[in-house]
Amino acid sequence: MADRQRGDQMDMAAQQAPALEAGEAVTLTRQAAEAARALVDEARRTLAERLGIEGGRVPNAALEGAQDAAHALSWFATYAEALAQLGGWADRLAAEGRLGELERLILQIGAGEYLAQMIGGIPMSQGEIARPAAIGIGPERLAAFAGDAAVARLVAEGNTQAARVALARLMAEREGVASFGATGLDDELEMVREQFRRFAEEKVVPHAHRWHLADELIPLELIAEMAELGVFGLTIPEEYGGLGMSKAAMCVVSEELSRGWIGVGSLGTRAEIAAELILGGGTEAQKRHWLPRIASGEVLPTAVFTEPNTGSDLGSLRTRAVRDG
Repeated sequence: MADRQRGDQMDMAAQQAPALEAGEAVTLTRQAAEAARALVDEARRTLAERLGIEGGRVPNAALEGAQDAAHALSWFATYAEALAQLGGWADRLAAEGRLGELERLILQIGAGEYLAQMIGGIPMSQGEIARPAAIGIGPERLAAFAGDAAVARLVAEGNTQAARVALARLMAEREGVASFGATGLDDELEMVREQFRRFAEEKVVPHAHRWHLADELIPLELIAEMAELGVFGLTIPEEYGGLGMSKAAMCVVSEELSRGWIGVGSLGTRAEIAAELILGGGTEAQKRHWLPRIASGEVLPTAVFTEPNTGSDLGSLRTRAVRDG
């Protein structure tokens, strides 16, 4: 009886407000993304003037004194880019005739919420919120952004209770699927997703809880299997022993492995980060030495973000090297 009442309440909520039409939602998101990018560009110029940036170089001392603004700006820029990518995803699906009700609801809810947070403040953590004023956006400029036709429409009609209820119902009907809605991935990436989903279900899920409770390390046998599948060299160029695949492939693999257990899913991302840093800043000799070893799983990079003597202040981390041979 209670379940039926809840279902009736959800039906009533879903009928309270009309949903945006698919084509309309796509157009509004595209327009709102342009407005968001313009806002971020203006904030970036304001911060650059404040820091005295010349020739693209950022003075370290000035940046140190404006960490709050720089941190907030990075979040606003990420939200603006996320809106643009969300609109691009929907555009591609619409062109392929695959933008259904579920995808349209994801689009309008996501866009509406992101825009509302850009106006009211982006929660970077439980105790730190990036306010527009922190990046130099004054009341008049903020009002102009909030009053933009596309922005205002998505904030008011995108992330409504009715839309969320409708989305929740559609998701409940698809329980157990790999992903809710069309991902927009190509056939190759969908094949990669399916392969690693099976791997996680067979090799990780049955053991992950026990590993966690016993505080055990991930077995080397599992790491060896992941190496054979190419997890550690996904985006490393083929000339250095990798597979030369895209960042999207790395995201797909990380997502599916993390679906089994986050500890396993993070192994590949550590290799990805280390390889990218070596590719971007290493010498050719360093690339030839380290990248094939990372790609094969012989060397497992680690990530150091919080240490006893420095906490989580990455700028204060110290390391040392001891000559071997």
